[in-house]
Amino acid sequence: MPPPLSADRPAPQPPARDAVDALIHRTQRLRGDVDAVRRDTVLSNEEDPQLRWQRALCELAVHHLDDLGAHLGQLREGLSPRPPDRPAAVPAQKTVHDLRGESAPAQYDEPRQGSLIGRVGSAEWNLLTDEVSWSEELFQIFGRSSEAGPLSLDELPSMLLPEDQSLLTALVTGCLVDGKPIDGEFRILRSDGRMRTLHMMGGPVLDSDGCTASMWAVLRDVSRLRRGQQTVRRTRDTLRHREDRAQAERRLAVELQEAVLPPRRGPLRLRAEGPGSLDVAAHYLPSESSSLLGGDWYDALAAPDGATFLTVGDLTGQGLRTTSAMAMLLGALRGMAMAGVEPGALMGHLDRLLETSLQPALGSALCCRVDPSTGTLAWAQAGHPAPLLFRGGEGWPLPAPDGVLLGAASGVAYEQDEVPLLPGDVLVLHTDGLNRHTGRGTGPEALLALAPRLARARTAQECLQTVVSETGVTERLDGTCVLVARIGA
Repeated sequence: MPPPLSADRPAPQPPARDAVDALIHRTQRLRGDVDAVRRDTVLSNEEDPQLRWQRALCELAVHHLDDLGAHLGQLREGLSPRPPDRPAAVPAQKTVHDLRGESAPAQYDEPRQGSLIGRVGSAEWNLLTDEVSWSEELFQIFGRSSEAGPLSLDELPSMLLPEDQSLLTALVTGCLVDGKPIDGEFRILRSDGRMRTLHMMGGPVLDSDGCTASMWAVLRDVSRLRRGQQTVRRTRDTLRHREDRAQAERRLAVELQEAVLPPRRGPLRLRAEGPGSLDVAAHYLPSESSSLLGGDWYDALAAPDGATFLTVGDLTGQGLRTTSAMAMLLGALRGMAMAGVEPGALMGHLDRLLETSLQPALGSALCCRVDPSTGTLAWAQAGHPAPLLFRGGEGWPLPAPDGVLLGAASGVAYEQDEVPLLPGDVLVLHTDGLNRHTGRGTGPEALLALAPRLARARTAQECLQTVVSETGVTERLDGTCVLVARIGA
């Protein structure tokens, strides 16, 4: 096992795009040179097997360079930035008579390592004398001993998979009858049970009267290449499926969040203007470093007895599962708030709900109950930042009653505290991400410094705009919610 990476041994990095572009340019130049050699290889004597062999090698070299150029193109596309909702483009590959079906036998052998010659064999079938000539490499490719002799054109289809036999018959017929060149692929099943994919190129040899006297062919073992292409294709399809699934989950999470949360912007006025009225505004700040939604929530609702419930919270995790758990928790919270459950007892019920859920999670929460008849704030918290109270140009966090994270322990009792409120007071409730990424250090100091500006604001929306303008411009690792409530004068 190789030693773990350390600072002295950095992790390998992907190749730079410029380096790949240089390789592509060199490959294109080499392909042009080989193509020029191929054009210069004129078959002045059609019956000379050496000349046919040389020209076939040039053809195969061009095919290899085309494959190399396609793979380098895939590598370059993978290094290019692209939108998350669109997979990398895959260069189209030219395939003649491609029969690489997914239902084919999965047993492959490894083609012999070494030069191109070791994976290429030649053959010639003489129609006048019925003589068949195979190169030594072709015997090795077919897994056939030279003592057994080469296969005739009538015997050759017996080595192919049944679904490929008709293709070979069509290729040979077209060559012998119509004089067409051969260019196609088929799969053979050797006597040892191993399957190989062969690319066959060839053509007819005409006599002095213009009739077909024999047929020559060069067969290249492309098993390794095709298996690599299948791996690339399956990997690409898997990545595309994951991207599509992630996009679908994000859309569902966004729709679910928008369905259960109040409007993200604008005032949430709950009562008419006057003494004791409550003006509420809220905003959700998404993560700047992740496309996934978290479990942040905020809410404000009027209870039947005239009190107002304010809540913010955050479940750990991201994605559709976390958003679904948040929706479940917020629904339960709303029901208990409308039933008149006090904040401390409400937190205990939420804790037990998470504990018994099929998808356990951890979360922090804050619940406040503002009673206009008594001018008091009753609140409880579960491992959550305390509300910030702003009064007369000053601000401070409220002393927090005892409470642990939701879902962290069983049978936990959550304390409840009461604070008197005065007309003109401003309450700021937020999730943890706002404190951790204000750009001015951790803690509520940056928010508390806004006290003089909040004292001059006339509405909760103005207060919210002040908070967001100071804290919403920096990068956040997680989404965060801000809820501002202003007590009417």
